[in-house]
Amino acid sequence: MYAALWRVLPGPWWIRLVILLVAAAAILYGLFFYVFPWASEFINPVDGAVE
Repeated sequence: MYAALWRVLPGPWWIRLVILLVAAAAILYGLFFYVFPWASEFINPVDGAVE
C-alpha cells in the first residue's frame, strides 16, 4: 500500500516526502481537533481511585 502511494505521488523523492509529511500533519490535525473531541462524548471513562 505504501509503495503504491509512493509511486502515485509526483516529483522527486524529496517532494514526495514533503507531500506525505504535509498530509500526515493534516490528518493528525483533523484527528486531534475534530475526531477525538467528537468521540470523547461517547466514551465514558470510569473514575477509579486507588486508596
